[in-house]
Amino acid sequence: MTISIADLATVRARHPEAVAEAAARRVRRPLIGDSGRLMIVAADHPARGALGVGDRRLAMANRADLLERLCTALSRPGVDGVLATADILDDLLLLGVLDGKVVMGSMNRGGLAGAVFEMDDRFTGHRAQDIARLRFDAGKLLLRVDYDDPGSLTTLESTARAVDEMAARQLPLFVEPFISRRVDGRVRSDLSAEAVTRSIAIASGLGGTSAYTWLKLPVTDDPDDMAEVLETSTLPTVLLGGEVGDDQEGAYERWRKVLRLPTVQGLVVGRSLLYPSSGSVESAVDTAVGLL
Repeated sequence: MTISIADLATVRARHPEAVAEAAARRVRRPLIGDSGRLMIVAADHPARGALGVGDRRLAMANRADLLERLCTALSRPGVDGVLATADILDDLLLLGVLDGKVVMGSMNRGGLAGAVFEMDDRFTGHRAQDIARLRFDAGKLLLRVDYDDPGSLTTLESTARAVDEMAARQLPLFVEPFISRRVDGRVRSDLSAEAVTRSIAIASGLGGTSAYTWLKLPVTDDPDDMAEVLETSTLPTVLLGGEVGDDQEGAYERWRKVLRLPTVQGLVVGRSLLYPSSGSVESAVDTAVGLL
């Protein structure tokens, strides 16, 4: 049963079992398809209270608009799948747009943007057993490490256990590591080559096995540093698109350079494709796919 966005609330109220039924009949695919590359659209930001895009503080707050943008992105050739929290993935399952797509569940969203406990990033999203039960294809977690914040230790330990739990189910887990610090009360991530190198080393060693661990990495301040930075690990890697501001073309050029490196398998991009600073969702997505 495929429904419209306008019908979602009614179906959720009267037939909550429809989500599990849609998950059970979803047509699955391998993580890496015929292209050998991976293009994932990310939409797990709202669950951390991060709703802003550029100077629009509540850009992602309209769920119907977000879902329309996601459906458009998922319909474009070369888009392999989506990364999101349970509420959004449940909507997309009910809308019937996840057949033949890679579905990645977002696992830790407890480090709310701007909160004093932001570094204690508890696992408040998908668990390994949820991802397995719903027949999803992978999980993703955020690992920010602040050497001055004891909450980072909780996140590190929880991440290690998530690595173990996903590996026990032979499910890929995408770990997104950063070295971070507070500047004027706000958490900032250090994108220097040294900091990203250190974050890779820390993330790669978590858990009892790295067999199912992938890395989801930002491009450093100087993209020319990435070849040496990526020598830190043999784990397969996807690039984190991140927010690019008004310089969309500059961001594409940085991604293009790094996508040529041997351990880089693809691209995970969210707000910059769903809410492009210029042009349409279709053109932004198609340009990103073209980089692969």
